[in-house]
Amino acid sequence: MLDVAIKNGLIVDGSGLPAWRGDLGIAGGRIVSVGPALAEAARVIDAAGKVVAPGFIDPHTHFDAQLCWDPQARPSLEHGVTSVVPGNCSLSLAPLRKDQRGRFSRMFRQIEEMPEAAFDDGIDWRWGERFEAWVESLAQGLAINVAPLVGHSSIRLYVMGEDAAQRVATQDEVRAMQDVLRGCLDAGAVGLSTSFIDIDENLRPVPSRFADRSELDALCAVLGERSKILQVVHEFFDTELTIARVEQLAALSLRHAIPTTFSPLFHNRAFPDMGERVMARVEQAWARGARVWPQVQTRPIDISFTLAQRSLLFITMPSWYMVVSLPDQAAKLAAFRDPELRKRLVAEATLPREIAAAAGRDWESTIVRKVALERNRGLEGRRLGEVAAERGQTPLEAMIELSAEEGLETWFLRSRIGHCDDAAVGKLLAHPYVHVGAGDGGAHVASFATYGDTGYLFSRFVRETKTFRLEAAVKKLTFDPCSIWGLAGRGLLRPRYAADVVVFDPASIDRGPELEARDLPGDGIRWLRHAVGVDSVLVNGAVAYTAAGGYSDARTGAIVS
Repeated sequence: MLDVAIKNGLIVDGSGLPAWRGDLGIAGGRIVSVGPALAEAARVIDAAGKVVAPGFIDPHTHFDAQLCWDPQARPSLEHGVTSVVPGNCSLSLAPLRKDQRGRFSRMFRQIEEMPEAAFDDGIDWRWGERFEAWVESLAQGLAINVAPLVGHSSIRLYVMGEDAAQRVATQDEVRAMQDVLRGCLDAGAVGLSTSFIDIDENLRPVPSRFADRSELDALCAVLGERSKILQVVHEFFDTELTIARVEQLAALSLRHAIPTTFSPLFHNRAFPDMGERVMARVEQAWARGARVWPQVQTRPIDISFTLAQRSLLFITMPSWYMVVSLPDQAAKLAAFRDPELRKRLVAEATLPREIAAAAGRDWESTIVRKVALERNRGLEGRRLGEVAAERGQTPLEAMIELSAEEGLETWFLRSRIGHCDDAAVGKLLAHPYVHVGAGDGGAHVASFATYGDTGYLFSRFVRETKTFRLEAAVKKLTFDPCSIWGLAGRGLLRPRYAADVVVFDPASIDRGPELEARDLPGDGIRWLRHAVGVDSVLVNGAVAYTAAGGYSDARTGAIVS
């Protein structure tokens, strides 16, 4: 007898081959039949009019902290995602010594924009210090599959202490890091993540950025021993630096026979030819036998922000960042009300109109998203340019004044940051060496809703622009990432494969609206997207989510590598 039979669906099996009508039989957490479901089943899902596909893979997340209090990694499951990769950008919760937890917390919260209470109140560090213990602890009660990376900055801190963020490592320290990495890989890590760009809470480079090339080479030699992947976050704001990193990754891939991946690759307003030039260099690397996989987001990023807290939107404006980083709200409010300081802030953030949008400083089109005072309710949804014109001010002056009037509780919205041309993005996504990633699930919770890449791929690039066939889009989210990341036995609807399955309506699947939620520890605000058009999601044979019933109590997720 089958545990689950999914009947009458359009089978899109992840291979890219044409779809067909059929049934899926599941027993013991695995697919046992694809075609007519000949046996009876304890549960039958009628998929008439819907697609039946392998569960989607999200290769770039920061669910490390969230998984400690939310084993379902919401809202990933409802978007059809059955496997996530945390530990990106050189940061993982282990290995880490007890006296380094505060340091790591501040660094993680700075880089990934997570509220203090959500991180510090949500993590009990019950696993101690070792990566092996963290994996064992994490595996208890998971509702989603987790393929963890181990972070280079974490390994450096573990081996070198505070010197990790001061200097290059000695040969003995590099050998110690190699031994630690071997243990992490043997415990279930799918690879190593490093960063060439991130900064800590003191605006200093993260520990991985103090590594010289010989150190990274030595760690990649260990990856080569285990055939594991190297993940890199690169200088995505600069074309020449990105091309240089592609060359570095190609050399490491060739020398150690490893796959490498970098994220994010954006279509950038400031550098409109970046995608084309970077992909030309990626193609050259592949022609030499290297494996270099760029990650591209499907969806535009709409950044929400308030002057009450830090935002990466201000990171290139030192005076602004100093003010929003002040220790209490009273000090921030006083600063924004200071006439002289306000003049300096306005001057610092003002650029000529022709380059303002490319530099992320298009204040005129910034939207008033949410106000605190009832008398200002009519401003919601309006552009700052319009509000400023009515007040006889510049958009920046209007933004500061409105915020000060409301005790810094006003929320604003900047649309389509780093993604201004769906045609250019679609061309990148369609490239055979690109996979969908860089989504940042679990991070930047108060800035933007990190979920929706899967739905937007189908709504925008399958239905609307027809950049992809349905079968090709499913392959981009399933078999492709499983092949790249070495997730064996997943990503296809085949007998004996893990029964990670998503059933969705191809006519309506979408990223969903961005909504405010207060479901974090400490009641912190975050922006999230509930899925549209996803009917059922199964993880290792158990129904984890349905549109009709929401999240289930199933806890069949696993550590996968």
